[in-house]
Amino acid sequence: MTKYSYEAIDEKGLKVTGVIEAESASMVENMLVSKGYIPSRVLAEKSANGSSKLSSISGWGSSVKTTDLILFTKQFRSMLRAGIPMLRLLEVLEAQTESRALKNVVASLAKDINHGASLSDAMNKHPKVFSPLYRSMFGAGEVSGTMPDVLSRLIYIIEHEAKIKADIKSALQYPVVVLITLIIAFFILLTFVIPKFAKIFVSAGLTLPLPTKIAILLYQILTAYWYILIAGSISLIIGLRYYFNTTQGRYVRDSLILRIPVIGHIFIKASMSRFASIFSILHSSGIPVINTLTILSGTIGNSAISRAFENVGDRLREGEGIAGPLRSARYFTPMVIDMIAVGEESGNLEEMLREITTHYDDEVEYAVKGLSGAIGPVLMVGLAIVVGFFALAIFLPMWDMIKIVR
Repeated sequence: MTKYSYEAIDEKGLKVTGVIEAESASMVENMLVSKGYIPSRVLAEKSANGSSKLSSISGWGSSVKTTDLILFTKQFRSMLRAGIPMLRLLEVLEAQTESRALKNVVASLAKDINHGASLSDAMNKHPKVFSPLYRSMFGAGEVSGTMPDVLSRLIYIIEHEAKIKADIKSALQYPVVVLITLIIAFFILLTFVIPKFAKIFVSAGLTLPLPTKIAILLYQILTAYWYILIAGSISLIIGLRYYFNTTQGRYVRDSLILRIPVIGHIFIKASMSRFASIFSILHSSGIPVINTLTILSGTIGNSAISRAFENVGDRLREGEGIAGPLRSARYFTPMVIDMIAVGEESGNLEEMLREITTHYDDEVEYAVKGLSGAIGPVLMVGLAIVVGFFALAIFLPMWDMIKIVR
């Protein structure tokens, strides 16, 4: 018989803890369920040599689609509310999911929990599947004993962010197609059309205008050094990908994204909504503010904004409030800071954070809807420049030839 310490939720939603002797963790869960409890954590106490019976399986490293993760979370919440024991719950989820990667991860979770690990500890072994926010939310639910409510808010965050990404992707489809078509047309005109006209113009003894000279020069560079251009482009892409995987590279990339007209403002507004939503959930779950900022720093989704939390956390440790340090943090809008200040003064911080989330959710939705309209004029200008350049390169010499013929 082994001693197991447990944490569970009773019929009133309160957290209960204790120690039970049993042959396995699954037996402990069955005993807790028979008492009307919902087990959230069962951990084997340390043995005589000081080691606990925890699984040491490494993360799987396979990616899981957002839709599969949302469905997994919803099913988890529903069965948890129904009072199904944790191991039985994971067994059902493993059988129901159609994602092979997620099926393997759920099996690993069940194995770790059966050996006494908590759910959040088991999830920490799969960082490529469960984001820091996801794992932190599950941990907050276990600590506070309000797992179903925390999962409802987590589902809202995942679904909302998936919708924003889908809307942005949809809004950018037309501009991307136009841009790719424009680039293809540019190279076709440069490599097939311009050389034929250039021979005619040169044989006629014409003095070529500047646009035609530029087009011919670009053609000569392209034909003479095409292999260098291709190798250089591939090397640049690989180098940038490697650099952007570093801490400094991610910071530089995210800073540049935030400075892009129109798109940068959307990312800032989305980050403000994410900040307020996660802050509200963690605050209501009883997570200390310092720990909340640490979690936010890793889950805000933008390295440039995450760095702003470093000084905020230092000043909070000195005893200052939240709004004051945020005023010196870059990218945080006056509205966010003022509403947090009002929430601190009135004691309704959680309510104010929800208001901020609602406001910026609406702003992001409106901005995404107007994204295609905002990019349209830029594409028109680019199209006019390309068409005008080749028109001048071809028709100016032709106009001179007509004059000579006349």
